[in-house]
Amino acid sequence: MSEGWESLEGAISRAGGPVALLREAPAAPYTFPVTPEFSNWRDEQRAWREGCALLDQSHHMTDLYVEGPDAVELLSSLGVNSFEGFAPDKAKQFVACNPDGYVIGDAILYCLGEGSFDLVGHPMALDWVQYHAENGDYDVKVERDENSLLRQGPPRVYRYEVQGPLAPEVLREAVGEELPEVRFFGVAEVTISGCRVRALRHGMAGQPGFELSGPWEEGERVLEVLVRAGEKFGLRRAGSLAYSAANLESAWVPSPCPAIYTGEQLKPYREWLPARRAGSLGGSFHSERIEDYYLTPYELGYGRFVKFDHDFVGREALEEMAEGPHRRKVTLVWEGEDVKEVFASLFEREGLPAKYINLPKARYALFHYDRVVKDGRTVGVSTDCGYSYNERSMLSLAVVDEEVAEPGSEVVLLWGEEPNSSKPTVEEHRQVEIRATVQPAPLVEFARTAYRRS
Repeated sequence: MSEGWESLEGAISRAGGPVALLREAPAAPYTFPVTPEFSNWRDEQRAWREGCALLDQSHHMTDLYVEGPDAVELLSSLGVNSFEGFAPDKAKQFVACNPDGYVIGDAILYCLGEGSFDLVGHPMALDWVQYHAENGDYDVKVERDENSLLRQGPPRVYRYEVQGPLAPEVLREAVGEELPEVRFFGVAEVTISGCRVRALRHGMAGQPGFELSGPWEEGERVLEVLVRAGEKFGLRRAGSLAYSAANLESAWVPSPCPAIYTGEQLKPYREWLPARRAGSLGGSFHSERIEDYYLTPYELGYGRFVKFDHDFVGREALEEMAEGPHRRKVTLVWEGEDVKEVFASLFEREGLPAKYINLPKARYALFHYDRVVKDGRTVGVSTDCGYSYNERSMLSLAVVDEEVAEPGSEVVLLWGEEPNSSKPTVEEHRQVEIRATVQPAPLVEFARTAYRRS
């Protein structure tokens, strides 16, 4: 950490605790530094369900390149994932936990070659790995390529996603030959306009597709061919507004509160981490205990990744948790009539309106937590929320008690803060109740049953 920067530990001490720091923090929800709309976000959302959407992921994620003889040892010691058989041309969703078994963050981990890896995602997991690389006894070197909001100059690589039922057809047209057989999270190399392109079988909207990457200098050339190849298939480029809500259909929670703000074991990490990484808390769920915001891998649907075939931070705690019971990740489908009332309140001359619902993405803090209630009792928290034009519904991804986790269960979501925080994203408003129906996560049947096999 450079001289003159306040550490996260210092910021927590100054604010009087992590909750006080995060509830009043001005950090807004993450923005995607790409074109907001190419046509309109409704049709762009439709494209990944009905045809093919092309999304530009080059600018909003951070890359942490880890290389050296001890790279596998480092990553294995921090990830809940097994590294057995992990080799070049493979990728995985890397999940890191604190010593108590609560999630710090997740990211996509590419194996680039022997002892060479690229960890791609939001900073939470990347910071944790970088800290241990720099402060642990590991023979590795790390190189960080920040997202385009922080970096000077272009990114190191381009990253495009083609997603939707017609995505394989578009890519086949661009490549000019049959595509290699690639399993989910497998990586193949294809050639587009003479450029070697890494193709990861993965996507953000729970539909067939590939994530394509290569040297930044070749990005425009590859993009031009993809767009031209997609013309006869009705390809639409999707901007940041549509893309920001794609995860609601695939059921990935992008920003759970990282479990880093407490514990003596993590104090050196908080002293290393700049305060600007603190983030912000918003929503109707409020507790003075920051631990009440922490989530486990099992609650986030990552239980299948947890493998006890290696030693890693949090292993002992997760072994105790493994047998459950666990709260479950679900999709909440908000009652349309109640959502209409929120918008109607904007036109009432008297009294405070409800908290504004931004479309298509509605969360207004980096870590968004709304209280979920059944018969007056808190039964869970709702996290990421927004509107799916494909479902014609407001959706949120929630973690709820087993007793209300079955599809069809009816709950109430409290929308808006009480009392209002002073975040710039929070106007003076009144809290309202919104009825919601519990549905599976992912909500879309294809994403739930066939996505990983397609």
